[in-house]
Amino acid sequence: MHHALSRRLIASVLLLACTLGSSAHAAEKKQFNFAWSIYAGFMPWLYAEQSGILKKWADKYGIEIKLTQFNDYIESINQYTAGQFDGVVATNMDALSIPGAGGVDTTVLIVGDYSNGSDEVVLKGKGLKLADIKGKEVHLVQLSVSHYLLSRALSSAGMKESDISTVNISDADFVAAWKTADTKAVVAWKPGLSDIQASPDASPVFNSSQIPGEIMDIAMVNSQTLRDNPAFGKALVGAWYETLAVMQGDAEAAKAARTVMAEASGTDLAGYDTQLATTHLFYKPADAVSFVKNEQSKKIMELVRDFCFEHGLLGEGVKDRNAIGIEFTDGSVAGNKDNVKVRFDATYMGMAADGKL
Repeated sequence: MHHALSRRLIASVLLLACTLGSSAHAAEKKQFNFAWSIYAGFMPWLYAEQSGILKKWADKYGIEIKLTQFNDYIESINQYTAGQFDGVVATNMDALSIPGAGGVDTTVLIVGDYSNGSDEVVLKGKGLKLADIKGKEVHLVQLSVSHYLLSRALSSAGMKESDISTVNISDADFVAAWKTADTKAVVAWKPGLSDIQASPDASPVFNSSQIPGEIMDIAMVNSQTLRDNPAFGKALVGAWYETLAVMQGDAEAAKAARTVMAEASGTDLAGYDTQLATTHLFYKPADAVSFVKNEQSKKIMELVRDFCFEHGLLGEGVKDRNAIGIEFTDGSVAGNKDNVKVRFDATYMGMAADGKL
């Protein structure tokens, strides 16, 4: 079930599961499971765990948090949606298109960063331009943020998706797909993207820095679990910002932390630093809070919602883009107020910003 296309099937099964399980809300619990996958902006979770920072924060609130790493990004979100995990790292779009469409009420607990060049459309051949993509088969994780980036790239050049065709691959296969002789175009994210960019015949033609803020990398948690267990939210947020503080800058401890993250993502410190250079990490919680409270984040979610609706990602038989509600930090809702499934909540990041954790 690694294909993004299998999501809809999963969503309908989940809808049933959620309906059956909703009467039995778990009250306070002590053990939590959190899933993550390899990406520049997600590596701090690995260090939080290995350094003991996560355990320290969990202990402070009298709970346990177990981290599980996935090699397949989409699979981790599918498992979260199926109720196997209390939280997962994802993008803003995938929060809407997978758990949101699957009927799972999800809260965006942390906006960790936005991709600022870490996702890119690359054509094979020297000196090619975006216009040269016309008529090509584009290899990407279908219906993911790569597909969203491609869609934004095409519209920026006056093209439509019907001008190209897409081939679905997993993020684990970015580099292998690129090396295949008949692959002429890919959309990929780092770290795989870095290897593709290094090949002599790569022409990068559009990247996420051209749509700043639109591909957010987030930590999201089950809304009911968070309501019942605020300690879970506090521990995750506390650990996250302590880890970001440790890894930032040129001190030996910061370099050591980034080296651990680098090696776990198959590169070295210099390589990981180049990944971070195209990732707009919100090192300060106050910056993440102001980003998520900005009106611009509503406009971004409108674009994301449109893409999801147009690609059938809001669920089977959904008649319009308003089927699922997205709640913003001011309490306003885009879409159906009676069916809010994605909630942007700055409460916990705000506590971190105010030193109240």
